[in-house]
Amino acid sequence: AYCYHGQTLLASDKCGEAIRSLQESEKLFAKAEALCKEYGETKGPGTTAKPSGHLFFRKLGSLIKNTLEKCQRENGFIYFQKVPAEAPQLELKANYGLVEPVPFEFPALNAHWTPETLAAFDLTKRPKDDTAKPKPDEEVKPLKEPDIKPQKDSGCQIS
Repeated sequence: AYCYHGQTLLASDKCGEAIRSLQESEKLFAKAEALCKEYGETKGPGTTAKPSGHLFFRKLGSLIKNTLEKCQRENGFIYFQKVPAEAPQLELKANYGLVEPVPFEFPALNAHWTPETLAAFDLTKRPKDDTAKPKPDEEVKPLKEPDIKPQKDSGCQIS
């Protein structure tokens, strides 16, 4: 968010604030990158996901770096604005393009779902199924493949 906010500030000729926003973005990106690498190295069922290798994450790093360099370069020879000590505040409440969210409420429980009904779903009390015996494998009969001889008159020419 700080990266894109910095781009917006640069477009509105507020280069000093844009630099500070992009510096904050760079700091938070480095923190997120460290967390992503740590997540990728952990053992467990979710180790196939490598968030630091995703396209968005890789593009965001170069976007932050390039935009910050552009802002610093332009501030050095065009704007000459002071870089503030504090990062600019992000406008978290969008005032365009979004529909007002509808608060989620859980539906009321039906009268049929009582504690006795829920207790009846105990899988440890299910009957043993002895009828499920593995079927013997059927013998697969070999198929005779027809002899296909290469044809020389296919019409293809190598030139």
